[in-house]
Order: sequence, then C-alpha cells, then structure tokens
Amino acid sequence: MDNSLTKVNLSGVEETALLTLYARAIESQSEDPILKDQKIEELVERLDPQLQKADSKMAERLRKRAIDPRLTVHIQIRAKKYDDYALSFLEKHPEGVIINIGCGLDTRFFRIDNGKMQFFDLDLPDMISLKKQLLENIDRYHLIGKSVLDFDWMDQIAALNQPTLILAEGVFMYLPKEKVKVLVLELQRRFPNSELVCELTNRAWVEGFTGKLAAIKMRQRFNMRADADFKFGVTKASDFEAWGDGIEFLEKWFYMESNHPKIGLMRIFKNWKIFQEAQFTARYRLNAV
Repeated sequence: MDNSLTKVNLSGVEETALLTLYARAIESQSEDPILKDQKIEELVERLDPQLQKADSKMAERLRKRAIDPRLTVHIQIRAKKYDDYALSFLEKHPEGVIINIGCGLDTRFFRIDNGKMQFFDLDLPDMISLKKQLLENIDRYHLIGKSVLDFDWMDQIAALNQPTLILAEGVFMYLPKEKVKVLVLELQRRFPNSELVCELTNRAWVEGFTGKLAAIKMRQRFNMRADADFKFGVTKASDFEAWGDGIEFLEKWFYMESNHPKIGLMRIFKNWKIFQEAQFTARYRLNAV
C-alpha cells in the first residue's frame, strides 16, 4: 500500500466504481448497516482529498455524499449476497480460487478471507493501479490490471487447477452481447466445472425505446456518462444454456428477496414479475465441454 496517491482520473464505466465505493461506505457507516466494512470506510477517507481536486458532477456528488439511499441499500444487499455465494463456495473448497471480475474498488477479499483461498481481482489497468496504491500486498490476494476480454489473464489462474468460483457483479451489462458470449464460453473452456455468478439485466431495459428511457434516467439520477450505458440484456436467466453444451443454469436471485427492512415500502413489489426480472443475479455451472 502506497501512502501517496496519484491523481484519480477515472471516467465512464470506471467512474461507476467510485459511485459504488461511496455508496457502500455510506451504508457501512449507517445505523445498523446491512454490511459493515471498515476497509471500505478507510478507502473513502483516503480518496476524499483527491475528490476535492476534481470538478466533475460525479465528484461533487460524492464529496457531498449525495447518493440516492435506494442505491446504497441495493448495492450493499447485493454485495452481501455475493459474499454469501463466496463463503458458501469456500465451505466446500477452502483452498479454492475466487475470481472477482470487474472488481472496481471492492474489498471482498478482506471480508471473506479464510486464510487459505486464492483470490483474484480483475479490472482495467487504471483501476488496478489505484487499487494497488490503496490496499496492502497479501500473497494470496492478486490484482490483475487487464480487460476481461484480454483472455491471457486466465493463464496463471487456470494453472492452479483448483475449484473456481467466478463472480461478475455489475459487469456483463456494460459489454456487447457477442463479447459476453465469447467470454462465458472461454471461462467454461478454461475453468471446467467452475461456477459463475453474475448480475444480469432484462433486455427490455437495454434495447429499444424503454432502454433509452432507462439510460436517460440513470444519467440524470446518478450523473453517469453515456459510455456507461447498459449494452447487454437477457430475456430470461436460462438464456446462457443455449450458448453451448454444458452450461447449466442453477438459480437466480434478486435483491428484494432479502426482505431487508431498509428496502422499505418497495418490498411490496417483491412478488411482481416485472421487478423480479428487471435486474437479477444468476448462478451457473460451467461444465467441461
């Protein structure tokens, strides 16, 4: 961990990492937090001085902690669920491998570390460069600064030949469909009998007129840039099974299922199909082909 930070200059999809980080910190510091994360709070404290130098709308919003409370709740409920997926995997495979695709500034390793696993955080080079400055170096914690579509990042992980869990929290919707398909098939080939847990968006919220409205709303509410718009959606969670033999859909989850009190009145919609299928997490087994 470096005590001095280079200038934080993230944009587009990378900018969402800062929004997610601050949303998690706000909720972590709240009364009766959904997920207490001291490490996240420490990162925000170190990044705050950098945001004082930035003049973007996003930086101003983060400085003022002006983030929609619904977003902070959603993000932390989702983070806790992905932690639960990881912990369940580690119960079966204590020395297994976890790959956190599009990790951003998440600190999952420190929340779930069992002292035996190998954990790989993957994101774009600028993001990983910043993360290396913020977090301490630990032998079993590996930071890889590459595009998820640059498949040679898989080489060192596949060589371990260990049971593998792949997490893609808030990633696939930012990639074109053909790129997601190629990625999933490559993961299946390189990590046979692994599990994939990923967040997905319904294609109705990505394509056509409805998709445009959703994109405009996201930009207005969260000051997101146009290059962070969603690009990929599915019709149903089992769509991946049609991409190749051996891809098995296991289960899906959406955040209202947690029934957490902080969701508030929105909990009355948890049984509505339109909400259940708008954005959700799916779990798959990637068998050998």
